[in-house]
Amino acid sequence: MLTRKQHELLLFIRDRLSQSGVSPSFDEMKDALGLRSKSGIHRLISGLEERGFIRRLAHRARALEVVKLPENAVAAAAQPPAAQAPAAQAPAAHPAAPGAGNGASAQAAAAASANFAPNVIRGNFQPTLPGAAVIAESAASVRLPLLGKIAAGQPIEALTNPTESIDFPASLLGRGEHFALKVDGDSMVEAGIYDGDTAIVQRCDTADNGAIVVALVDQNEVTLKRLRRKAGSIALEPANQAYETRIFGPDRVRVQGKLVGLLRKY
Repeated sequence: MLTRKQHELLLFIRDRLSQSGVSPSFDEMKDALGLRSKSGIHRLISGLEERGFIRRLAHRARALEVVKLPENAVAAAAQPPAAQAPAAQAPAAHPAAPGAGNGASAQAAAAASANFAPNVIRGNFQPTLPGAAVIAESAASVRLPLLGKIAAGQPIEALTNPTESIDFPASLLGRGEHFALKVDGDSMVEAGIYDGDTAIVQRCDTADNGAIVVALVDQNEVTLKRLRRKAGSIALEPANQAYETRIFGPDRVRVQGKLVGLLRKY
């Protein structure tokens, strides 16, 4: 099943490809769907790709291919023009002839129903269970300091003193001290970390090779990257091909924490 936004984006890409043969840019997709940031487009495209509706073409910029459409969209496109004509243009129904009775009315209703093919996406939406909010509110939580923004792109200023805090379920945290940071940038999107996410970080001064860490560089800038140790050097590796890996001497990088969770609002 597709969400409404996924469905809109899929049809927009399909229409643009059929008109010009070129995929729309992320900015064009963002404007067409009325989204505020391109990170939302990243999420929608990833969802469509995972469900097999689109495919990215390797070694080509902005290259997307529509593999299939939802069944309801295919059925609507396959209907003859007469079946797709607006109901307001259909000729008015004449009263049933005397003696026709309810049988003629039933046949007319059945025919109208057979020609009606609404372009909707079916979904199994369940009502909120009674007491669900109470259960969520009663779950044990801890208050984590929110230390500001961290760059998942170009590094920004070093961490500052906390001015805000957030509540986070205690059951999802391990031992030790934790804090939260707002993600600013798109260099970690291929690791599922998007602009605007809230990163939950366990404070530590060391991490395994390949872990995603909060790294302090040269004592004045901080960034969220994957840590790689190579031959006495430290590499801070992005998860986006548009960004380059940065390599430093071991004395220039200090680990301040490792990523253990994410919060995201939809």
